[in-house]
Amino acid sequence: MTKPRFLLSVTNDDNDYQIEQVKVARQAAHQAGVDLEIVNAHDDGVLQSQQLLDRVQSTRLPRPNAILFEPAGSTVLPQVARAAAAAGIGWAVLSREPDYLNELRQVFRVPAFVVTADHEEIGRIQGRQLAALLPAGGLVLNIQGPSQSLAAKQRHVGLLETKPENLQLRVLKAHWSESSALKAVTSWLRLSTSLGTEIAAVCAQDDSMAIGARKAFGECAHELRESWLKVPFLGCDGMPRTGQEWVRRGILTATVFSPPTAGPAIEMMARFMAHGSMPPVRTLTETRSIPALEDLAQKARAALPH
Repeated sequence: MTKPRFLLSVTNDDNDYQIEQVKVARQAAHQAGVDLEIVNAHDDGVLQSQQLLDRVQSTRLPRPNAILFEPAGSTVLPQVARAAAAAGIGWAVLSREPDYLNELRQVFRVPAFVVTADHEEIGRIQGRQLAALLPAGGLVLNIQGPSQSLAAKQRHVGLLETKPENLQLRVLKAHWSESSALKAVTSWLRLSTSLGTEIAAVCAQDDSMAIGARKAFGECAHELRESWLKVPFLGCDGMPRTGQEWVRRGILTATVFSPPTAGPAIEMMARFMAHGSMPPVRTLTETRSIPALEDLAQKARAALPH
């Protein structure tokens, strides 16, 4: 019996979350007994669209039975989705919520669904982390993902929802990588307006960007360098070998654990292929603060002068 063929498209191969996505996806595919091919979009939505459309329309290579992808650009590829569904190919979107899934399910009778974190809740957790760590308030350097990223926008909305009023945000944009955050913060440190700025914390929308920001502070020759390096650094994703390990080592103060979405998506798609059980149109992964919010608040209280 021929194994089902799944195609997974990841946004890049140099972000710790994407690396973990691939690892978890391979494990899930092995356990489910499906063949898995992985393609890298190199953070290029146009390239990703072409890569997937080529596989849907290919007469040279066998078509995949299912495509799972995390959007690399601002679009969720509705044209490619319809072409895939018309060809009878299952379609799973990771970490984004398109509005065309119900149509695909009704018109083409294919498994079309999304597995995503609640990005607004991730932002809310970061706001609660800041509130626990900084009861006196202050200025927070907020490293966000690219402007076209819906996840970045949603995380920011959630952060604003729970952030105390006595915390002000100074927003910098980066691109979900350590190197991009290093560059963004280094450029900010060169501005005259950053001179003498007292930062209470650095809050990044993923762990790799938090590490990049920390490296920028460590490499600068500013007179406030030592005090900047002592402030809390917060990230997000919380992968076991990176974010969680950095918290254990004290490099990051906190992270938000957001488990990879590829594993559950592969499991649901494989169940459909084997038994015909249609996955729910939307599945949310569980997110949580690492360390727990109570532990962060206790740490902040212990640091207060007695």
